[in-house]
Amino acid sequence: MKGFDPKFVDFPDYIIGITKELWEDRQIAKLHDYYAPGIVVRSPASVVVGNRDVIAATMATLAEFPDRTLLGEDVIWCGRPEDGMLSSHRLLSTATHSHPGVYGAPTGTKLQYRIIADCHAINNQINDEWLIRDQGAIVRQLGLNPKDYAQDLIAREGGPEACVPPYTPANDVAGPYRGTGNENPWGTRLATMLKRIMHAEFEAIREEYDRAAQLEYPGGVRATSFDGADQFWMGLRASFPKADFRIHHVIGREDPAMPPRAAVRWTLHGTHQGYGTFGEPTGAEVFVLGATHAEYGELTSGMPKLRREWTLYDETAIWKQILLQTTAAR
Repeated sequence: MKGFDPKFVDFPDYIIGITKELWEDRQIAKLHDYYAPGIVVRSPASVVVGNRDVIAATMATLAEFPDRTLLGEDVIWCGRPEDGMLSSHRLLSTATHSHPGVYGAPTGTKLQYRIIADCHAINNQINDEWLIRDQGAIVRQLGLNPKDYAQDLIAREGGPEACVPPYTPANDVAGPYRGTGNENPWGTRLATMLKRIMHAEFEAIREEYDRAAQLEYPGGVRATSFDGADQFWMGLRASFPKADFRIHHVIGREDPAMPPRAAVRWTLHGTHQGYGTFGEPTGAEVFVLGATHAEYGELTSGMPKLRREWTLYDETAIWKQILLQTTAAR
């Protein structure tokens, strides 16, 4: 861990450790140390530049959810300390909606939802980040649906002309990280499967998934087996049937006492022109930032399959883009 605080035994320990320090231990000022001054944080909802805005957003979240926890489920990573490392960090977060904030008046609801954050770190600092929070799961647990929440958010932010624009290629900011991952075969396998599915080769699901696969999807949806995967991926692709699917980052890892696993960050960019997960087609141009984690196992000798999958995108950011281009928001 050259260049990093010696209290961290390895890169996963660094990622999980600083997350706990910043959020649960309330050492928010350490963002000045752990985040570079000009860090670029991209989430489906916005693009933020600079750690001062990150600090402000962190305090706002903790004011609304003071008991929030971030439980690190996995850190799938690549790189070297000398050159910089990229982590794809999957978290299960719990929180009670105790005070007013971006989600409205407090409801007392106890929430549980996932996050996947891709972070580039060098010399004990994170300087580039892609963050996907399962907003669909949050708002549904608060008794809302993602479309209605997005429409209300547009209004609360001042209307279509004044509201915060969701993340798209038009407002992206280039950060220092230029890597695309590693060449581990498990990452290649997951990336190849996703490409096949997005090119309508849905037979890849029965070829690649274990029949008992456990699946976690946006909106807090849990599914199983071939039908669960088919329904999710078919619904997404059917909504944007001609959109450009791109893989941006691929990591595969084999670590002691862990199953082979992979992390892929991807985007889907095109027109909402089909019936699927996002309802009646609107013709809106939509940019989807997504991330997929997978674990593999060999239940039958010589036949390793995908046994667990976690895929996230932000439904509310997709609806916000759709609404901003239709009369529904005006």
